Amino acid sequence: MSKQETIQCAVFGASGYSGVELLWLLHNHPVFDVTHAFSSSAREKAEPISALYPQLAGRCEQILQPWHSDLLPQLAQQVRVVFLALPHEASAELAPKLIAAGLVVFDLSGAFRLGDPLQHQAAYGFAQPKLSNDVPYGLAEFTQLKGDEPLVAVPGCYPTAAGLALRPVLALLAAHTTPIVNAVSGVSGAGRKAALHTSFCEVSLQAYGVAEHRHQPEMAQTIGRDVIFVPHLGNFKRGILATIYAQLAEQVSSDMVAEAFAACYAEQPFVRLVANPPKLQQVVGTPCCDIYFKVHGNQLILSVAIDNLLKGAAAQALQLANQYVGLPPTTGLTPSPGAVV
Repeated sequence: MSKQETIQCAVFGASGYSGVELLWLLHNHPVFDVTHAFSSSAREKAEPISALYPQLAGRCEQILQPWHSDLLPQLAQQVRVVFLALPHEASAELAPKLIAAGLVVFDLSGAFRLGDPLQHQAAYGFAQPKLSNDVPYGLAEFTQLKGDEPLVAVPGCYPTAAGLALRPVLALLAAHTTPIVNAVSGVSGAGRKAALHTSFCEVSLQAYGVAEHRHQPEMAQTIGRDVIFVPHLGNFKRGILATIYAQLAEQVSSDMVAEAFAACYAEQPFVRLVANPPKLQQVVGTPCCDIYFKVHGNQLILSVAIDNLLKGAAAQALQLANQYVGLPPTTGLTPSPGAVV
């Protein structure tokens, strides 16, 4: 693909929180042009996205359409890139059809993230579709796309935070250590669908999915070793704050940790090494990941913050798409057009 030309694209699941953030980013992008936006649920008629998100009135009047499979031939003639912000099983069903039609797919669901089909079955409760090509796992700062992959799996929000914090220092950790990841997410991580347990009046700070969250095997896959992962639901709208503990190898100093982070992220504009434990307000509405570390004896303590809907979903998808078509990773992401939700 040429970075000089306009690239027509479609967003599936544009009615959801991650989907509308992605739609808004693409709406403001200088190269990608959204020509189709589809809802993640069955709707009887087309309507402007501002009908669901009034804050976009006068700024984005993209029409949100119901999807029908008989639209695929027409879609394949009109767009080149498709972003899926759909439920996992919906993406698993639709993605192979889009690939067969010659479209490039960036999938924000968990349908293709795990390399082990048995782990996928255990985590998601359905069989992972078999594709003829390997699916790259798109942790953007550690991924090199060639630009000919038919599908790219966009990582989950929790694994993105943990992976960016731990991967630069893996060689400095004790061989036997199992990192502990204690993370809190805002309620937008549960999606837009109404549910009592994510109703803002019902939410209190609470652990959930202890030792069984589907992001645990993805997190372990991302960093290359087992982890203990305890997610929490917080009574705030968006963002993830993770505190991570791991034992360092003998003779590893704070300077060595600092050097490892600096060497890894010197050329990565969206990872910021900060001098104090980050606050969510530093990253919410941005495509950035802020990382702080402290060495206490032989223990490494990491504090990492991301926006779950941007760096943990929509912004990372666009960062990968930029790389795919040969654009700088910051294209359409800086300065940020601002968050929707």
